Formats: sequence, structure tokens, C-alpha cells
Amino acid sequence: MAGLTSFVRVGVLGLCLAAGLTGAGQARAAAGEALMGYWLSQDHDGVFKVERCGDTVCGTLVGMRYDGTDIPHGYDGRPECNIRMLTDFRPLSGDSGRLGGHILDPDSGHVYNAQIWSPKPDVLKLRGYLGLPIFGETQTWTRYTGGPMGPMCKMP
Repeated sequence: MAGLTSFVRVGVLGLCLAAGLTGAGQARAAAGEALMGYWLSQDHDGVFKVERCGDTVCGTLVGMRYDGTDIPHGYDGRPECNIRMLTDFRPLSGDSGRLGGHILDPDSGHVYNAQIWSPKPDVLKLRGYLGLPIFGETQTWTRYTGGPMGPMCKMP
């Protein structure tokens, strides 16, 4: 989880939410649907489930790579399994392909701004940042196609 955690500290994530029924709204809907599902982090140490949460898009950490049976714990002492780390993602005005929202660093409790978008099928770009997107870092996540998670979110 070290790679994922260090990236989260810089900030991460956003996803496309369907909006409207015609024109640009249909493009957003198609992009939003493409982002729903399971995503493998850039360092292959975490799997997120991205889904609709009311009128926004959110993401939950559902799989982690760790040794033994002791699941990693966050800053608050609670297990990181099934923690909602991506919240409040909505379409950005003027940019029909990106969503803006927030990401939680479970090790510090800090929440950062983030954007997500899909430049091509089965690829999710995540940009986490402080203040302005220029002060951030982008990761590339890929669609997760592995087996089911084991007990306590352990990746196969």
C-alpha cells in the first residue's frame, strides 16, 4: 500500500457522472458509465469500486495487497477495508470529460482535491492536488479483471 498511500497524500481521484439527456449530456453519460466498476491502482496495491452515490460518484477501497492476516489500519485505528476514499465527484464545468471531487488519505486523515477522467477504454486517470491542479500528480489506473477479494479486502 506504500505506493497508493504516498500518492493519496499528494491527492487523487475524480470520476464521470452522467448529466443531461442529449448532446454533451449523452457524452458525459457514456464517459460516466465507462468509469463505473473496479479499478486497480497504478502500483497494483489497491482495488477501488467506483459507483454512483446519489447524485455524485464515489469510490471505496475494496482490495489491498498486504502480508499476513493483519489488515492495514488508518490514522484513526480503523481497518482500511471498505473505506470510502473518493467522495463528491461531479462533472467539472467547461470540461465534459472530467469529474472533480475529493480523496481521503487514510494514513493521515487529510482530504485532497482530485479529478478523474478516462482517456480511453479501461483506463482511468487520477489527478490529486493541493489548491490548483497544477500542484498535483497524475496516476493511471486500469480496469481490475482479477479474482474476487479474500477476507478483509485481501487481493488474490
